[in-house]
Amino acid sequence: MTIDVTIYHNPECGTSRNTLAMIRNAGIEPSVIEYLQHPPSREQLIKMIADAGLSVREAIREKGTPYAELGLDNPDLTDEQLLDAMLEDPILINRPFVITPLGTRLARPSEVVLDILPDTHKGPFTKEDGEQVLDTHGKRLV
Repeated sequence: MTIDVTIYHNPECGTSRNTLAMIRNAGIEPSVIEYLQHPPSREQLIKMIADAGLSVREAIREKGTPYAELGLDNPDLTDEQLLDAMLEDPILINRPFVITPLGTRLARPSEVVLDILPDTHKGPFTKEDGEQVLDTHGKRLV
């Protein structure tokens, strides 16, 4: 199936790997952007966050990042300041963001990506942790 799908991916992240595998299970080979090496532009990041229905603060990754050391938990920080921090150190961008013609999602948990993929899954899908997401007919279980 030809559908334009882009994933902002971190291969070190299990959620990101599961999301990429679910996209491929649907018969789609997405554009994979390893965003730590190739971060989105400010405009792309703003659009992804807005299209996913998130606030800038909801799109920041706290775990395993310099979030606390940078004082990003300060509620007085503006969206512009938070975006500056995310663009300065892309590890602060939560992952994986997935963009399809059916919408944009921050795929956390990874099965959220199913909301914006066509129903073309080829059989079962089990996440790395053993949780089954799709049955033998490719139908969603969770």
